[in-house]
Amino acid sequence: PPIAPMAARRSADEMRDRVVLGEFGVRNVHTTDFPGNYPGYEDAWDQRRFEEAFRVDVIREEGDTLEFDMVGIDAAIANAFRRILLAEVPTMAVEKVFVYNNTSIVQDEILAHRLGLIPIRADPRLFEYRNQGDQEGTEIDTLQFQLKIKCKRNPQAAKESSDPDELYFNHKVYSKHMTWVPLGNQTDLFPDADFRPVHDDILIALLRPGQEIDVLMHCVKGIGKDHAKFSPVATASYRLLPDITLLQPVEDEAAETLQKCFSPGVIEIQHINGKKVARVANARLDTFSREVFRHEDLKNLVRLARVRNHYIFSVESTGILPPDVLVSEAIKILMGKCQRFLNELDSVPME
Repeated sequence: PPIAPMAARRSADEMRDRVVLGEFGVRNVHTTDFPGNYPGYEDAWDQRRFEEAFRVDVIREEGDTLEFDMVGIDAAIANAFRRILLAEVPTMAVEKVFVYNNTSIVQDEILAHRLGLIPIRADPRLFEYRNQGDQEGTEIDTLQFQLKIKCKRNPQAAKESSDPDELYFNHKVYSKHMTWVPLGNQTDLFPDADFRPVHDDILIALLRPGQEIDVLMHCVKGIGKDHAKFSPVATASYRLLPDITLLQPVEDEAAETLQKCFSPGVIEIQHINGKKVARVANARLDTFSREVFRHEDLKNLVRLARVRNHYIFSVESTGILPPDVLVSEAIKILMGKCQRFLNELDSVPME
């Protein structure tokens, strides 16, 4: 006998909207967004329908971290945002280190590498990219920093002391010792600028009396594709919204076991008519360890799935730009890519 049309519709809905996590694999991972895939579904791209379904909800924003939901997009678009955030949003970082004197035990090239990885608080939108062949930097494309520090003994230190903090001055070189040296007319260009490392307490080297470091650094604008030091984010990732369904009531002992199978806060236990009854309180908190599949009596009572078009992004900035600015910059870059592609299409003569 033919399946009732309602049931067929329901299973098609599940296939289209949910990625289901089974005990031995994941079902419905294929994309189903081309027209005519399912009879009775209008799957052709339609801008009005997209605009109605699409939304962005900011969940939390604290300091350098931002968590937001993007609903109604495809995995390809979500991944494009992630990759642009990692590798194509520009920042300023130390590119050239001129070593005038370095008698510390840190070799010149190691020192230069360490300095390159220090995040610099400077808005990259104020600067141009440096031209390919340019050796000299100018005020529009380069920030100059100086690090000049020498370690000395502390004559006032107690004789029997063995603590380096007491015995020596300047024996720890921190990122706070880097000072901005304006180039050209930068003092007029950026009257209220405060160019400095994002964190003051990054340890660069350790010195002993008589050792010194005297270097000049040039920061330039670049993207993470060229070198990871230019990446503006510590992490940028997304996951699909979890969706947990209890297929039948789970009570008493079973309810308590079920609660322990999930992350804290996912399953709550309600007391109804003297019975303990499990209920899904907040599926979003779950990390999907799939622990529930280890319990023979529970594994068929729960359906674990993820909502196919609901992406939970988390973006953690390195502190150079706030995460919300990074996301809007990433969107601009993607728009620029699309525009460039359309221009290419227009300029290529049709065969």
